[in-house]
Amino acid sequence: MKKVIIMGAAGRDFHNFNTYFRDNKVYEVVAFTATQIPGIDNRRYPGVLAGENYPKGIPIYPENKLEELILENDIDEVIFAYSDVSHKELMHKASRVIASGADFKLMGTKSTMIKSRLPLISITATRTGSGKSQVSRYIGILLKTLGFKPIVIRHPMPYGQLAEQKVQRFATFDDLALHNCTIEEREEYEPHIEAGLIVYSGVDYGEILKEAEAEADVIIWDGGNNDFSFYQPDLNIVVVDPLRIGDETSYYPGEINLLSADIAIINKVNTAELTNVEKLKMTIYENNPLANIILANSNITVDDQSLIKGKKVLVVEDGPTLTHGQMSYGAGVIAAKMFGAKELIDPQPFAVGSIIDTLNKWPALKELVPAMGYSTEQIKDLEETINNSSAEVVVTGTPIDLSRVINIGKPVVRVRYDLEEIKPQLEKLIVKMLSDIDG
Repeated sequence: MKKVIIMGAAGRDFHNFNTYFRDNKVYEVVAFTATQIPGIDNRRYPGVLAGENYPKGIPIYPENKLEELILENDIDEVIFAYSDVSHKELMHKASRVIASGADFKLMGTKSTMIKSRLPLISITATRTGSGKSQVSRYIGILLKTLGFKPIVIRHPMPYGQLAEQKVQRFATFDDLALHNCTIEEREEYEPHIEAGLIVYSGVDYGEILKEAEAEADVIIWDGGNNDFSFYQPDLNIVVVDPLRIGDETSYYPGEINLLSADIAIINKVNTAELTNVEKLKMTIYENNPLANIILANSNITVDDQSLIKGKKVLVVEDGPTLTHGQMSYGAGVIAAKMFGAKELIDPQPFAVGSIIDTLNKWPALKELVPAMGYSTEQIKDLEETINNSSAEVVVTGTPIDLSRVINIGKPVVRVRYDLEEIKPQLEKLIVKMLSDIDG
């Protein structure tokens, strides 16, 4: 029996275990390690999810204990199972593992993808923050207008009690409160609910698929970070970001999505340099010449632009896009400048608690605050930071109505961003895919 550690971030690591290792008597999974997301280590993957081979569950340790764990447990293999890391960083991690005596492995699509009995459209990206979810919403609404009943299955975000998050279904805003969703979870689920779409997520994606298939006729996989799909797609769509030229071939596993896509959507064309869009088109063609390339705008709107004009503004942006996505700004900053803000407030003098830690960890973030809310404490720190600020108006670039989560004692302007195909092609390509399956 080979001893294994799975390196993860509360997502693909659990999926790889469930689909490949859980009932596999050739391996003993000794531990998970965790990174990227605050507060997801120092707990256990529970026995009720881990199966009969692991009645006591499996411990989860911080990734910085990796070498110690390899040596203490005489580990044979370390499986890397999280996303949005540069190729350089990935090989540094491989070097740490190999220097400690274990094999370093990546798991592919054949070992980890589950086949659905329904047509399945996968939406992935080359980097976090490229615009996957707005593409997923766009396709979900499109399918509804064509008379289908789509169900969205979202990449996992199980940051709470894992045993209670085996299968989660979100159809109303009340479901978000029922499942004690963090801000980061709400950012992914709430816009789908607003669009009239049902979302599933959780931990066990075999069971999630069975439940979703019972009420759908098409499945939409809405990916997380730049991970590849947990399910075998009939139509594979990748969203590529012209604001981060070069990342599409230098980050894992985003390059896999680029190489395997049937459709490559270049998003944010309206805010990108034309030369970068052309470079990106050439990169896509050179790496995946059979992919259909679609150009799209990410259109930004606000509820009341008059509240922004001439005002001192604090911008709150989507957290993961700025942190492991490494963007220095998002839709909130674009909207604040577009609609004439007098000044963008630096949050540093007003920050408290974990928000201070976040801003110190990501010093490139200026004139904005990430909507960090992985825990009750972080949400309270975010609320206090916003209300401490000298801003006259708060502009929220996060995809949710932040006032549903925290009490903001200032006027709030919510930014929305939606996909617009420059030359509509998606409907034709999706209809063809569905007719090919039926035929």
